Amino acid sequence: MDLKSTINTSKLPKHLAIIMDGNGRWAKQQGMLRAFGHENGTKSVRHVVEASAELGIENLTLYAFSTENWNRPKLEVQTLMKLLVSSLKKEIKTLQDNNIKLLAIGKLDELPKKAHKELFEVIEKTKNNKRMVLTLALSYGSREELINTVKKISIKVKNNIISPENIDESVINEHLYTQNLHDVDLLIRTSGEQRISNFLLWQIAYAELYFTDVLWPDFTKQHLYAAIIEYQKRERRFGKTSEQIN
Repeated sequence: MDLKSTINTSKLPKHLAIIMDGNGRWAKQQGMLRAFGHENGTKSVRHVVEASAELGIENLTLYAFSTENWNRPKLEVQTLMKLLVSSLKKEIKTLQDNNIKLLAIGKLDELPKKAHKELFEVIEKTKNNKRMVLTLALSYGSREELINTVKKISIKVKNNIISPENIDESVINEHLYTQNLHDVDLLIRTSGEQRISNFLLWQIAYAELYFTDVLWPDFTKQHLYAAIIEYQKRERRFGKTSEQIN
């Protein structure tokens, strides 16, 4: 049975975030180098992006490369950056055909020149697309984002642009990388790991967490549909009682 038909499209997460984990282990199971897993993981990215747009999800954020990933073996990092460039070139048609806008968050100036150039070319070409916003977290770390946010707000306080008394959640949101995005409703992590790994710590405050043993290169549209169905079964109370929300 196609799980898609059982999804209630009026109760979709407005913002879906995914920690795409397991490429290396998948490659090891095949007796291949880790790069082989990353290459196959790009197919899952395409399937999930297309499925999310088809369902009507407004925002999809993918954890593509963390600040800690720079510490991986040099060859693997080089492979990941080459894959980023080739995938952006290859998938621009998919983004345009599906009316998807691309954004990126993180310390983007740390990306190699070629990857940085290709990324911003695709961001520019898709800037007027309206169906869904696809955000890639690249050279991203949530603690670094929060430190950066505190610094920006502190400078404004110092220059009397913001009063300390007026600092609230909305002010913090305005200074995050994700300032124009809805808070995360559903966070999926593949590969059986059950941790957040420094991803969108502020933005997932009330997110539903969904962990699956499926390795990322094996993650299909049906796996995505299963996660959303599970999400729709949960009662989201935001600190209230069941009686207050029903």
